[in-house]
Amino acid sequence: MLRYFARSILIVAPSLFIVSFALAHDSWISRGAFKSPISNEWCCGEGDCFVIPSDSVQMNGVGYELFGVEMVPFTEAMPSPDGAFWRCKRPDGSRRCFFAPPPGS
Repeated sequence: MLRYFARSILIVAPSLFIVSFALAHDSWISRGAFKSPISNEWCCGEGDCFVIPSDSVQMNGVGYELFGVEMVPFTEAMPSPDGAFWRCKRPDGSRRCFFAPPPGS
């Protein structure tokens, strides 16, 4: 009985995390019907967007450097109403949309 309970917890706990994560981004990105300023495609579907920790984003003279490897020009960044950095991706992992907090926030 204890094994069954432990297995259930191992399966249910990650599922709750995934559901809450999906609901967090869908609440404003999906409902806002945001489109990429470059490709004009929808920013996200279910599970396509995630928060980027602010310490993984560096601003330079032309845009945002993500994780030290990806460059997002200022012209491709959209304002993030919740004050967080968000990256939305395609199924192949390439960037669809990027949201950044307004300057000075």
